[in-house]
Amino acid sequence: MTPPSPTGSPMQRVWQRVADWQPDRHSIWTRLAVALVITLLAAWMRVALAPAESGGRFITLSLAAALSALYGGFRVGMFSTVLGMLVINFVLVKPYFSFAFEDPVEAFWLNLWHLVTQFVVVGAIALMQRQNRHLREATALIQQGKQQLEDTFEQGATGMTHSHLNGEWIRINQTYCDMIGYTKAEMLKMHFRDFTHPDDLELDLAHFHRALNDEVPHYAFEKRYIHKLGHFVWAYLTISLVRKPSGEADYVIAVVQDITALKHAEQALRTSGQLLRQAHELAGLASWQADVATRRFTTLSGSHEILGLPQADFSDEELLALTHPDDRPGVMRQWALAVQGKGVYDIEYRLMFGGEWRWFTVRAEFERDAHGRAVRALGVTRDVTERKRSEVEIQRLNTSLEHRIQERTQALKAAYDELESYSYAVAHDLRSPLRIINGFAQALQEDHPALDANSLAHLQRIMAASKKMGELIDGLLTLSQFARGELQRKPVNLSAIATRLLEEFAGTEPQRQVGWQVEPGLHAMADPALVEALMQNLLHNAWKYTARTPDAHIRVYAQESGGLTRFCVSDNGAGFDMARAAKLFQPFQRLHMPHEFGGLGIGLATSLRIVQRHSGDLQASAAPGQGATFCFSLAARTTA
Repeated sequence: MTPPSPTGSPMQRVWQRVADWQPDRHSIWTRLAVALVITLLAAWMRVALAPAESGGRFITLSLAAALSALYGGFRVGMFSTVLGMLVINFVLVKPYFSFAFEDPVEAFWLNLWHLVTQFVVVGAIALMQRQNRHLREATALIQQGKQQLEDTFEQGATGMTHSHLNGEWIRINQTYCDMIGYTKAEMLKMHFRDFTHPDDLELDLAHFHRALNDEVPHYAFEKRYIHKLGHFVWAYLTISLVRKPSGEADYVIAVVQDITALKHAEQALRTSGQLLRQAHELAGLASWQADVATRRFTTLSGSHEILGLPQADFSDEELLALTHPDDRPGVMRQWALAVQGKGVYDIEYRLMFGGEWRWFTVRAEFERDAHGRAVRALGVTRDVTERKRSEVEIQRLNTSLEHRIQERTQALKAAYDELESYSYAVAHDLRSPLRIINGFAQALQEDHPALDANSLAHLQRIMAASKKMGELIDGLLTLSQFARGELQRKPVNLSAIATRLLEEFAGTEPQRQVGWQVEPGLHAMADPALVEALMQNLLHNAWKYTARTPDAHIRVYAQESGGLTRFCVSDNGAGFDMARAAKLFQPFQRLHMPHEFGGLGIGLATSLRIVQRHSGDLQASAAPGQGATFCFSLAARTTA
């Protein structure tokens, strides 16, 4: 460890360096070399400064050994001692420059005493250096620990404070200041009461007095601080009271953890739980989990109360005992398949709760381990007893309704058949008198050619009226014909039908100049015969009502409207007033005078019947003198 830099006077710094010197900083050979130089230099000085016969021959070499020990340690110091002894005995002991001794005993004891003395001195120096090194290491460890404690206090993720018993601060870390929003200088001028929520202050002081009275060694609780910006900060506060050796309270240590996010999460969790419970109540659901190994079923969030279940925890045996006997095999089979991963658990069955059998629908999903084995099931149970009762009632009503519909259908069919027979009978019975009237009128005209003009006019009116009556009867039969029979939908080319009909109209009236435009590729799935009659009526109307229009034009086209194809027949003929359009599709109702345009008023009524039989609609738009447009669809509009 690096010793601290020496301070003080130069002499103090020198002694400090000597005290802090560490021999093992250099290699052993470097230290031995330095000891060799110091010892030889000391020996030279001893020889040069005093004669050999003078006393104190070991003093100078003792100093060299001490310096060598200080520099190089115990082994180097002993090396200098032995080397010094050799030099002294060789140079300063008679006979000089030899290792022969006049008094060997004296020389032995003198050298032994010097060796023991130097061993003690060098050992003491080495021991001092060792103790000094240990002291330096301990001091460094203390400094390091102190710094770590300082770092822990200042850089900790939680707020920490030391305060006197009266609440005055001793020290505050930055985290605590950041939590409350004040600077450290501002905090040191404040008391903790200044930013403690008023509702929490009394509880805080009560806990503190309990600790002060030695009732508890420390305490912890949640409290609210008022941030500098005004919002609340939730904190988990831990207070410890530090006492003197005498037992008297000394100061307070507080550790403060910001739990605002945790509180928000708890509130969100409570809100979520409340919403989940409300959702369960509104939906009539109970959520549960099951341990596949132990076969225990436990409802969650108290949702068993929603369904009126007797308890929150069931074993599979208890549930099977409550299950209707007819449903048990299915329940056990479906559960086994779901646990094995061979099917889903989605089943309806009956359970006995509250003294009655109630229907429940149960669904579950399984959590599996790395080997695919089912570990836990999460599911929902819903009471569908009322729905089941409604289904039974609906089924009963449907059966009754079907029976009544069959009865009504049979009665309606009988009435329809009777009406059809009546219509044919009336038509046949009406035709016969009309033929007689028309025949006798013609006979009168032929047998009495000399009748006056008025009489002939009367006969012609009779024949015209009978003819008109016959046409009306035919129209009624035609209208009733299109309202019965089975609809046969097949691909129909409307473009080809329109072109053929317009060519036929042009062939019957070659004197007329009518232009027409038929959009190619108009196709539909419809009854061919009925579509033929529909196009016949609409095109005949267009041809008829353009008779007095110069440069007459008829157009057949299609348009898309809301995903539905509509086919249109448009002309630039006489048109009509839309204020009278309510009568347009009623049988025998006409919007023009008979002398203007012929007809019975049955064509558009027939067209509407045909379109309605195809589940479509027929719409008209027109203006007097500007023509008319009839658009129809042959299928009902579908919604996604």
